[in-house]
Amino acid sequence: MRALRYYEEQEPLVPERTPSGQRVYTEEAIERVRFFQQFYAAGLGSRTITSLLPCLDAGHTTVTQRDELLAERDRLATHIAAMRKALGRLDELITAADHHSEPTA
Repeated sequence: MRALRYYEEQEPLVPERTPSGQRVYTEEAIERVRFFQQFYAAGLGSRTITSLLPCLDAGHTTVTQRDELLAERDRLATHIAAMRKALGRLDELITAADHHSEPTA
């Protein structure tokens, strides 16, 4: 709930309201929150994500937005490659540990 209020304050999310003032989130609003959370979890800042929302809304990008998308994609690809290397190294250590562990009784 805290994230929803934050998104409202930043204005990428504007819920509908009932006559009594309760928030009502449309399917489009829910998809917008998922978009925000997915990219935030991937390391993009809220300003960057907000700047990309028009791409989501319009279904196309400007040259500047496309450059920003490509830069973020390159950053993520580099991070994923580093994580894969770390995962491989962990697998090697686990295999080595399994070969050198003492049998359990």
